[in-house]
Amino acid sequence: MSNQELVTLNVGGKIFTTRFSTIKQFPASRLTRMLDGRDQELKMHGGQIFVDRDGVLFSFILDFLRTQQLILPTDFSDYLRLQREALFYELDPLVDLLNQELLLQPRPALVEVRFLSRNTQAFFRVFGSCSKTIEMLTGKITVFIEQPSAPTWSSNACPPQTTLLPLPPQRPSYHDLVFQCGSDSITDNQTAVRYVSIQPDNRKLANGTNVLGLLIDTLLMEGFHLVSSRTVSSEDKTECYCFERIKRPEALAINKTVKPEATIMPEQYQKKK
Repeated sequence: MSNQELVTLNVGGKIFTTRFSTIKQFPASRLTRMLDGRDQELKMHGGQIFVDRDGVLFSFILDFLRTQQLILPTDFSDYLRLQREALFYELDPLVDLLNQELLLQPRPALVEVRFLSRNTQAFFRVFGSCSKTIEMLTGKITVFIEQPSAPTWSSNACPPQTTLLPLPPQRPSYHDLVFQCGSDSITDNQTAVRYVSIQPDNRKLANGTNVLGLLIDTLLMEGFHLVSSRTVSSEDKTECYCFERIKRPEALAINKTVKPEATIMPEQYQKKK
């Protein structure tokens, strides 16, 4: 490869070496004018072009020039500064993508699970910052209430039968749900049992600790990770588990159908001229 096909830029003290064709992806940009010698501020010095700008942010700009996609780290937050750099280099397609800030900003989904164990019963309350997460869990969780069947004429000869009545968890609001499991004495001779099933697991569990473990596994499989756990009250044995999930689009690419002029390659540009 000829050295004439490569260009070295010193951006704020950081050195970048790339192809001329990469820098000239967008003919209307200031970077193209820089390589053509039409920008009086940005010129070649000692075999390098020195640009007195942020070198760290330029690495994202160079990646955009190479791929025509905007891919940022999950914890990236300098949208305004990166947009300012894109304006400096007059990269309008990148500016347009950065204007979609709401799509780019990571918005964490938070879930808090409160677990209370009391005698033979366990109580759950799940809070979610995103109502869709609560809807997802509501669709997966079923509470089965054990009910005795109606007595028949032969009930003295056969042991009483029981049926399981399936019910969804309760929804006090869009952002939380409650349910319980375990046994509860109705009368001196009768005990009602509540079972909990969480799909895709087919088990019906009455033990609160087992249900808690299955609920945590479900959240982990949905992309959440455990942030913290604490005991809210040692007297009534209430435990609190906090989860977080951050999702970001993998990449934003230039919409070639909407802005064809922004994606014209140098060769095509030459043919049009």
